[in-house]
Amino acid sequence: MSDIVIRVENLTKEYRLGVINHGTLRQDLQSLWARFCGKEDPNSLVPPGTGSILAQSSSDRFYALQDVSFDINEGEIIGIIGRNGAGKSTLLKILSRITTPTSGHVKIRGRVASLLEVGTGFHPELTGRENIFLNGAILGMSRSEVLRKFDEIVAFAEVEKFIDTPVKRYSSGMYVRLAFAVAAHLEPEILVVDEVLAVGDAQFQKKCMGKMQDVGKEGRTVLFVSHNMAAIRNLCKRVVWLKEGQVHMTGDTISISEEYLQHSHRAESLVDLATIINLLPADPVLRLMGVEIMQNGIHCDVALNGKPLEIMMRYEVLQRTSGLRVYFDLCDEERNILVRTFNDDDANEMSLVEPGTYVSKAVIPADLLAPRLYELRLYGTIYNVRSIPPGGISIPLKVEKNNGISRAYPNDPIRSKLLPRIMWQNERVGGAT
Repeated sequence: MSDIVIRVENLTKEYRLGVINHGTLRQDLQSLWARFCGKEDPNSLVPPGTGSILAQSSSDRFYALQDVSFDINEGEIIGIIGRNGAGKSTLLKILSRITTPTSGHVKIRGRVASLLEVGTGFHPELTGRENIFLNGAILGMSRSEVLRKFDEIVAFAEVEKFIDTPVKRYSSGMYVRLAFAVAAHLEPEILVVDEVLAVGDAQFQKKCMGKMQDVGKEGRTVLFVSHNMAAIRNLCKRVVWLKEGQVHMTGDTISISEEYLQHSHRAESLVDLATIINLLPADPVLRLMGVEIMQNGIHCDVALNGKPLEIMMRYEVLQRTSGLRVYFDLCDEERNILVRTFNDDDANEMSLVEPGTYVSKAVIPADLLAPRLYELRLYGTIYNVRSIPPGGISIPLKVEKNNGISRAYPNDPIRSKLLPRIMWQNERVGGAT
């Protein structure tokens, strides 16, 4: 069809574990140099010692993508969803011509601008101004075309004061703002955006969503990868769900996203959390009705570390049950459990819970959480029987730094996973000698 701008046919990307042939010259040279120096290969896909680097058997083959096919029409805003490791980033790298497929074909009509990671397409030694013109040249634009868009790019990125500063001195947020502004404003026919927008603040993310909607209305095409189902539903009319390197489902956003949330039980926002709860399979004993995360009486996805945080679970008990409890795990980014707490931690004996509607509230005290990203996993459970739902429901919890931490050393990084306020006493016990 004449309005198809991207056609993916039987696309497969195979990696041979531990073998040099990564699909890009830079990675191949890195691996060759590491082998020459007798060092660990930085691009190895298996830990050292798990197999021979010359292994050729089928067990040493990994398919990031396998027989993927779909079409994208001009002017569509398409969401690409799937769990970590599903092949989303590999697909976008192939579409952006960063890496090559093992087999299959990709047909693209039009210029592609990609934003796949912080600093994509930027040279760190060049200034913001120079990088804007460099990116324009890469997209095949003339200097006059870039100049026509220059002021709009700088204003959108909010980096006027730093436009003549080398971008290696930019914060990650400034990097992303400028990179997205360049990619969106230099009028590519196809805009490819990965989860990198999550680096920006909420206000900037909202501005980016509006810009991508405008790009779609102008007849250009957007591919958007995100774990945030609320953003996917607001922006995209159609999604492609990748699962273990294959197209699991494709279709309208609402039905596919609901199916995805029902299977993953992982929310990216309070809106997603409510959707997942409504889609949970029925259980004869416990029905989870809602979860609220609040600070200062306000629902929050982002919390401040110096104030108490309330976790409230509302649920219905459907039959008299012994050992029925609700609880949550507070985990770090590697999903290690830092804190586990049950609603009956103070009980002297196993409870016998009668049918009815209940609300259980836990308060995470102020000055416990460090400014970092956590994950909350919420569960119901019948002691020594089962969890409800199996595996629980998880939601990321971002904690930001308040002004009461390290005021004397504001630039000192906080490396601890928890940050309880420890009381110190300082006393001078003698004079100078």
